[in-house]
Amino acid sequence: MSDSSRKSILITGCSSGIGLCVANGLKQRGYRVIATARKSRDVERLVQSGLESVVLDLADSDSIQQAVTQILAMTDNRIYALFNNGAYGQPGAVEDLTREALRAQFETNLFGWHELTCKIIPVMRRQGEGRIIQNSSVLGFTALAYRGAYNASKFALEGLSDTLRLELQGSGISVSLIEPGPIESRFRANAYAMWKHHVDPAHSPHQDAYRAMQERLTRDGPAVPFTLPPEAVLKRVIHTLESPRPRIRYYVTFPTYLFGTLKRLLPDRLMDWVLKRV
Repeated sequence: MSDSSRKSILITGCSSGIGLCVANGLKQRGYRVIATARKSRDVERLVQSGLESVVLDLADSDSIQQAVTQILAMTDNRIYALFNNGAYGQPGAVEDLTREALRAQFETNLFGWHELTCKIIPVMRRQGEGRIIQNSSVLGFTALAYRGAYNASKFALEGLSDTLRLELQGSGISVSLIEPGPIESRFRANAYAMWKHHVDPAHSPHQDAYRAMQERLTRDGPAVPFTLPPEAVLKRVIHTLESPRPRIRYYVTFPTYLFGTLKRLLPDRLMDWVLKRV
């Protein structure tokens, strides 16, 4: 793409996994990538690797404002694309999740994304163009047991993004959702840490399920079949950035295609039966 070097893309959650892969992949493709991370030590590591990077904590409004101010100064007030990616999963049965745990999940996975996006939209409006890319999940349209907080944050993200897309029609700004299934990343390790922080399994009626979940979250290597490397998401991001007509939704991994099809075909109770055995 001849003009990719003039296009800046802001990416959140670049310390590892999908965010890091997409940041490096787009930089190699010629984009000007502003990679953000929550911790300063991760930002330092990103800078040492050759990426432009700033601190951005999605759970902190002051951090979001400071990051946006810094990034706009770096890019001469131009941002072609925003890839909202920074998120984590909070495992646990719904009845074991405190209000604090649910609030924390939404602060990072939804409210921070919303606040950041609303600060970038006026920049894109002035340009007359822009691409907003939301990294959702197969769990944004299919619920799995013991993932209630994450399910809820991604279901909400899908509804908010669909509404935003309708409201931005005619502005030159597109909104696309990427819906990955299992991807190689530190997602399970981070989820396990949050489960230990917020859930008391010893006093839960879900102890048996938690033992199986703990084994899955701490297992080395892919925990489930059909796990893909983060480059599978990078491929969809590139299409979203460079297609004259980006898709509204991009499925990634076989489970996303499978559950998307089953959800359209099966009645709810039969779908529940299938999901209970996943």
